Amino acid sequence: MAQNDSQQWSVEFYADAMGRIKVLEFLNGLPAQERSAIKRSIELLLEFGIHLPAPYVRAIVGHRKLWELRAGSIRLLYFAHTGRRFVILHAFRKKGQKTPQREIAVAERRKAEFLERVGDE
Repeated sequence: MAQNDSQQWSVEFYADAMGRIKVLEFLNGLPAQERSAIKRSIELLLEFGIHLPAPYVRAIVGHRKLWELRAGSIRLLYFAHTGRRFVILHAFRKKGQKTPQREIAVAERRKAEFLERVGDE
């Protein structure tokens, strides 16, 4: 099932204008077992790229090119950017059935800031 593409996918974490990477701050505060599950989910994303199926990922309906990577109750919101890279924008603990709009809004705002800084290549 692995892709035989010549160029590998990469993952980067969104950094704000001050250089803070709030996703990593959140993830580093989690118990080791949850961090391990997140690491495995990211490894799968790197291995399969945009072909990683559910239940690992799901598109955020109504939000162009925004995806949710699932690792237990932890969700990582990300998008695929040029150069075969994924940009992880936001992480949170999901507590209900639906992804809260405020969490999606954080990811959308960070995506817009990222694209403004690096360009919409």
